[in-house]
Amino acid sequence: MLNNMSANQRLILAVVLSFVFFVAYTTIVPPKKTVQEVNATTQTRSTSVETTAASSLPDAALDHAIAVDEQLPSTDSSILVKIDSKHFSMKIDTLGRIASMILKDEKYNNNKNIHSEMIAQVGTKPLHMRFADAELNSESLKTPFTTNVREVNLEEGASTVVTMQQKLSNQTVVKKMTVYTDGHYDIDITLSNDMRYFVYLGQHVKREGQMMMAIHGAMVYHGDGMTDIVADDDAEGRKTFTDVHLTSSFDQYFASIFYGLKPDVIVTVDRDRENNPVVYIEGSKVFSFKGYVGPKDYKELDAIDPVLTNAIEYGWFTFAAAPLFKVLMWLHGIFGNWGWAIIGLTLLIRMVLFPLTYKGMLSMQKMKEVAPKIKELQAKYKGDPQRMNAAVMETYKKHGANPLGGCLPLLLQIPVFFAIYRVLLNAVELQGAPWILWVNDLSRMDNYYILPILMGATMFYQQHITPNNFTDPMQEKIFKYLPIIFTFFFITFPSGLVLYWFVNNLFSIAQQFIVNKQFAAIKKAKQSGGEE
Repeated sequence: MLNNMSANQRLILAVVLSFVFFVAYTTIVPPKKTVQEVNATTQTRSTSVETTAASSLPDAALDHAIAVDEQLPSTDSSILVKIDSKHFSMKIDTLGRIASMILKDEKYNNNKNIHSEMIAQVGTKPLHMRFADAELNSESLKTPFTTNVREVNLEEGASTVVTMQQKLSNQTVVKKMTVYTDGHYDIDITLSNDMRYFVYLGQHVKREGQMMMAIHGAMVYHGDGMTDIVADDDAEGRKTFTDVHLTSSFDQYFASIFYGLKPDVIVTVDRDRENNPVVYIEGSKVFSFKGYVGPKDYKELDAIDPVLTNAIEYGWFTFAAAPLFKVLMWLHGIFGNWGWAIIGLTLLIRMVLFPLTYKGMLSMQKMKEVAPKIKELQAKYKGDPQRMNAAVMETYKKHGANPLGGCLPLLLQIPVFFAIYRVLLNAVELQGAPWILWVNDLSRMDNYYILPILMGATMFYQQHITPNNFTDPMQEKIFKYLPIIFTFFFITFPSGLVLYWFVNNLFSIAQQFIVNKQFAAIKKAKQSGGEE
């Protein structure tokens, strides 16, 4: 069957089935190896060191410490400080950890319309301190911090300082935390005696209804622009890094981030008992850094510190996805609606790619025109492959057809194809963002299935008007069922992503009409001129 398929059809089928496999595999099968992805400017690397005496405890001691930390949940009775603002409610417990961070903005509500919690109730929590000395560490887990501040109402644009103190037998810990209304904070830790200790980043919340094909885990962004990502269920051993600009524990839309680290600060990515990444940094007697807990909203992160925008990952196609998202934001500034911005972005992409797609469509038209002649030659020279190939190539040359003419244009579109997929999948800006009528949240699936059905219908019609030169019934059946397969997968996709594909299909149909009309006119002119 494949021998009878044109090069264009093979490539189209390969791309489409690769996409289906990509979505199906990442949805059904969890990753089994560390994911290392590339940021916009450089290639990925790992600067990990499996064992570093200056940065970590022995394996057994460390595993025990992580297990103990996970068994220390926060309760209402253990809350030390409550900080309320217009956008969030933060709770700090008696161990000096961020025990809770609830976002109040309705657009971030979960699928049960409840305010989103940023802090995992099971697992390590942000700002938890662990001492290398086992006895001192055990004492610190039983000794509460104290403070003179218990409740703070934070006004918009203001900040508050919370100073906490923990007195141990041979150590005094002072933790000064400055909290801002945009979700970021400054931390200053001072010890009375110089001893080794570690500060945990915390682990992200495992959310219901989260897209499984979206990567979630831990990230380390280096000073030279390189990025290391370890996905959940994928942590393998201990890895240490220096010269880190930020490290985060993230899911599809939210993250807990440490940044503002000095180049010599050692960042360790370890694993818990379920092979999820656990991030911690090694402190010093006087230690300062910054942190953030909240949504990965590009504008909000950029306003706090531009380096934070690197916490937004787009996968292997970041080089194309990052600029596409900036264009999407620009269009949102014009239209004031993310749905119309997606439509505008689709139009711009089609305009930029028009020369490539136009060339590919013309090539397919020419291949359709010569298909009957090729079929005759294949039947005529069935027993002589050499003569058949020569005759086929001569026919292509005579009619100006190129069997590979549509391949290069399609190949050049693949990075854009996957980049826009990643942009719309990871954009927290789409949360709670309506478009029109029944579409009231572009980050969630269409509960009425209207957009997926429209997408499948337009894909089917596009196939109907697109020229083909199938020589095998099985080929035609495969292509015929692709709209059904895509509709099935897109039912659970975010509405914003389905909207893009639907509108893209509409533009493709319009473009195909134009090409078909032009080619018909050219063919008619040739016939009028007495050409074959």
